[in-house]
Amino acid sequence: MPANNRKKQGADTAVQGTNDSSVVSKVSAATQGYFQDVSLQQFVSKVARRAPLINRGYYVRWKAVDHCVKRFLQVTEKCSRRQVLSLGAGFDSLYFRLHAEGALDRVAVFEVDFPDVTQRKAALIRSSHTLRAMLDPQVQFLTGAVCVSSHQYHLVGVDVRDELAAQEALSLAGLDWTVPTVILSEVVLTYMETKCSDSVVSWTAERLPHSLFIMYEQIHPNDPFGQIMQDHFLKLNSKIHALQKYPDTGAQMRRFLERGWDECVCLDMNNFYLKLIPEAERRRVETLEPFDEFEEWHQKCSHYFILTASRGPLMAAALLAHPHASLDFSLSWSSTVLKVRTTTVSVEGLGMTSSVVDRGQVLLVGGCSRVGRGKQTRVLHRGPGGWMCVSVEPSEVLGVRLYHTSTPLPGGGALIYGGRSSPLNSVKGDPIRVTVAHKNSSAVSDSGEQNEALELVTERMVCAGAAPAPRWRHSATVVRHRGEHLVVVFGGKNESVMFLADTAFLSLEQKRWTQLPVEGAAPEARHSHSASAYQGGVVIFGGLGMSGEALGDLALLRPTERGFRWETLPLNPPPGPRSVKLCSLPNFSVSPLVIWCYRYSHRSHVIGRHLCVVGGVWLHSDQVPGVVLINLDTYTSVEFPLDTTSVPRPLMLHSFCSELMGQTELLLIGGGGNCFSFGTHFNPQLVCVDLLPALGP
Repeated sequence: MPANNRKKQGADTAVQGTNDSSVVSKVSAATQGYFQDVSLQQFVSKVARRAPLINRGYYVRWKAVDHCVKRFLQVTEKCSRRQVLSLGAGFDSLYFRLHAEGALDRVAVFEVDFPDVTQRKAALIRSSHTLRAMLDPQVQFLTGAVCVSSHQYHLVGVDVRDELAAQEALSLAGLDWTVPTVILSEVVLTYMETKCSDSVVSWTAERLPHSLFIMYEQIHPNDPFGQIMQDHFLKLNSKIHALQKYPDTGAQMRRFLERGWDECVCLDMNNFYLKLIPEAERRRVETLEPFDEFEEWHQKCSHYFILTASRGPLMAAALLAHPHASLDFSLSWSSTVLKVRTTTVSVEGLGMTSSVVDRGQVLLVGGCSRVGRGKQTRVLHRGPGGWMCVSVEPSEVLGVRLYHTSTPLPGGGALIYGGRSSPLNSVKGDPIRVTVAHKNSSAVSDSGEQNEALELVTERMVCAGAAPAPRWRHSATVVRHRGEHLVVVFGGKNESVMFLADTAFLSLEQKRWTQLPVEGAAPEARHSHSASAYQGGVVIFGGLGMSGEALGDLALLRPTERGFRWETLPLNPPPGPRSVKLCSLPNFSVSPLVIWCYRYSHRSHVIGRHLCVVGGVWLHSDQVPGVVLINLDTYTSVEFPLDTTSVPRPLMLHSFCSELMGQTELLLIGGGGNCFSFGTHFNPQLVCVDLLPALGP
């Protein structure tokens, strides 16, 4: 066999393997109650429970395809005959699920896949009493291209890249090219070379004049998540081919409209989930399993899309609804680019916290790394030769915790408060004061250098008064008010409350949770926001709100004579301005509007009269947040992109830490995330950002 043919055959086999993984994940989601599909289990030998993030990902995939198919069936309800043509169907159970729901009136289903896959599927159907019972008694199991043939179900083994063979086999199976037809492509075309997938888009439009094309695939290949996603499929020998030519929803719409389709709507999965799934259904799904991977969930959804394209006047009514946020936008960035510089210090960690505890010393507490969750504590020390990372003997008092707060204290040290050990277990109890002491002996740093040994001194601060509910993903900020130091705790979440909106005050001198009068309307409940001390109060920015979307508001807890007052500060414009880039497409018109990109899981620092916000997650962009400077006098803001070309691996700026060193240098520590089923990424090195070009002289 020629080498090229062997390579192609190996890639085809790898693609077929993605079917086996996919059906196991769908069974897991169904078993956990995300959707109902009892027939799916007939296609797996053993049920395996996937992580909640993967269950949610397969739920939204299933829901999107189901939504579009049901819309097609509704629109064609009065037609005498209708067809479903599923390309690369694998072990999908659509026919059997629709049969169980009684939704196949006057509908014939045609499934197409590689012959090896269809023969395996035919054998499973033949051996399953449950599945055979859903086929008519005259069902035939055959040995040719048509593997299974019944009145309403036809299984066809053919390579859809071979246009003539595919059309011939479908005609043999009984497909009527004139009947209203919905075409399904669920992560199928992307595995073909682009010229082949483009050909499928073209010939289906030509041969099926009354049809709806439904496609679910990946987008945004060039940001950190997209790079990790591509690397994953390359390792599986299943390259995603169309991403570079069609990197976003706008490109995918143009693809279909330029190849014979009349109209097209394409939404990323954040848009679909937040705009087209009813709130009650979202709340049901969000309470099925403990969950705390919001950043990874939103990034996964921003890297997949659901598309519908129509042929013929009837099918236009079956297109997806088109929320404004699904338009093709481009971000308005400053022309000034901030350079990111790597260091030689290796520091990994997700959900850990940092705080400057002494001059040139940054304390790192908690989080998780490649070795899992641990009671790890480290100190970054800046010496004459640069930064070093020193591991400190862990404290049993601190325990295992993630997404807690570490607040620098007047006089040195830090206050550790809250956090979780798992999404089911918040860390309860009083705050812990931590200081770093110097030993007389020396120790070896994580980078192998000799330096002065350090030890951790912890003291549980036993506090009087009514403590707030346990929480994580909150903020805790020290302010000085009427002669005493207060730790202001705001927002967060816990096991029972998804979004908290309360404000609590801890007096450091009295060691007491105290009640203070707070005037004004409190900001919306949120978590994963940022908070910084400013003018004797606290400035809050962003976060993830109760709607499930990132926020972009700016609020100030301003001190008063008796207590504090909440004020909403009007941003002009809000951070991350997105100006409309109208698509020059036929049958595509919108009114000019401006949408703003909000964020959460970011970090912020006050520098003079500016709030400097770095990193985070936003929901609808093919770029990642950089640094935004918000002028706290005029409330104007400018976004600065980051130049990460010197960073050897993708830099994912969420679940990370940042510290302001001096007035112009940002230290970015840790971060990364669990990239759906593509593996967990940890930012491996300490990096620095020079803010001087943004701040000016």
